[in-house]
Amino acid sequence: QVQLVESGGGLVQPGGSLRLSCAASGAIYRIYGVNWYRQGPGTQRELVAYIGWGGDTNYADSVKGRFTISRDNAKNTVYLQMTSLEPEDTARYYCNADVRRWIGDMLQNYWGQGTQVTVSS
Repeated sequence: QVQLVESGGGLVQPGGSLRLSCAASGAIYRIYGVNWYRQGPGTQRELVAYIGWGGDTNYADSVKGRFTISRDNAKNTVYLQMTSLEPEDTARYYCNADVRRWIGDMLQNYWGQGTQVTVSS
């Protein structure tokens, strides 16, 4: 089985920064596309950022220029560097990944449990 564990959330003042990590463990041949989603109070889950196996990225308009997604394939870890944080960024952030557990496996989709980010003075 594959597990995704997010970390790095916390309480930060407006204008501050945080770096979230999504570490994958278990039977992993390769991790393909990885998404960061977030869900704030009373809102639907929204896609924040995406990174492909080759490093191609995409961002929600609301975070462009402030958030940067990156990955370390050797560590099976994806990061989300968040800067210039705003109260509107307050949410639980989830990692979502497409994984092949072995050569020839079908792509499996996994979610982490999330990490809470609170932006408040």
